[in-house]
Amino acid sequence: MVTHIVFFKLTDPTPANIDAVRDKLLSMEGKIAELRHLEAGVDVIRSERSYDVALITKFDSLADLQAYQVHPYHAGEVIPFMRANCSSIVAVDYEA
Repeated sequence: MVTHIVFFKLTDPTPANIDAVRDKLLSMEGKIAELRHLEAGVDVIRSERSYDVALITKFDSLADLQAYQVHPYHAGEVIPFMRANCSSIVAVDYEA
């Protein structure tokens, strides 16, 4: 199992923008066959070091994670939306 975690810091972190980012991430549910687990959450602490939204996804293999990265919905819809709305995006991928 491969876990892919991504943190998003929004350019304009209004409640409406935060909800839109979370909703866009959750919109991947059912659209990408390789995606085994999808979770997105909004930061509740709101400290100076906090990011605004977190994404946790899980895949059966590295090959499935790579297929997800180039999937038309992820690459064509989600990534451009995130880049347009975020000042910083960081990720960690690990095998468990």
